[in-house]
Amino acid sequence: MKIGVIISTYNNPAWLEKTLWGYMCQKRMADEIIIADDGSTNETRELINTFVDKLPIKHVWHEDNGFQKTKILNEALRVSESEYLVFTDQDCVPRDDFLAIHERYAQRGRFLSGGTFRLPMTISKAISFDDMMSQRAFDLGWLHRQGLKYGFKCTKLFRNCWFAKFMNTITPAKATWNGGNASGWRSDLVAVRGFDERMKYGGEDRELGERLTNAGIRSVQIRYSAITLHLDHDRPYKNEEHWKINNAIRETTRRMKLTRTEYGL
Repeated sequence: MKIGVIISTYNNPAWLEKTLWGYMCQKRMADEIIIADDGSTNETRELINTFVDKLPIKHVWHEDNGFQKTKILNEALRVSESEYLVFTDQDCVPRDDFLAIHERYAQRGRFLSGGTFRLPMTISKAISFDDMMSQRAFDLGWLHRQGLKYGFKCTKLFRNCWFAKFMNTITPAKATWNGGNASGWRSDLVAVRGFDERMKYGGEDRELGERLTNAGIRSVQIRYSAITLHLDHDRPYKNEEHWKINNAIRETTRRMKLTRTEYGL
């Protein structure tokens, strides 16, 4: 099957570049990579142009009119051609087995919920092209030497498939549609009409997963298997009023067991 990757971005070419380095390292390369650009300036377009001979990239863009991630993600979904789609963000750098694991766990009738390991700003900035090509950026010893403090969450970076399967099973975290690391069949995403374009930042990705679940698509936890490094950043788009609106939409989706949105594809 063909696997596509949809990466959301907005005015952070430095982080997007590191993420695209990660897709150059994949053991299972993407058949298409669609950059869903929520109105970035030409600096992002210029960066993307440097990768067009290295990766199978498409760039979808609309004018900047505030946080419209759901709208540009739907546009990326429209132009996608792959049977299976992995959704992620500009600040989520994939480990070299990332797409291979999504492919391995992909089955009809379910979607996958992957995981991420958050980095402090100092290490986020420090990761170089060579660090990514060698994959030492995912090595706990290297990260510790850069200043990372050891803790339980470091277990996400253990490269042991049996340990990862065990942790996927016992983790109390729910398998939700996480915008930074989730995947599903294009036909299922189209059937629920993609993302609800009324929603701003705050649970807009999880609402899609709730409609998939209502439609009988089972969520599967792979947060210890399919791993990305989450680069640090500010969130100036957080807005309490938008959270309230989004929570009301999600409550309606759950209460009425909606499987489609009238404000999507």
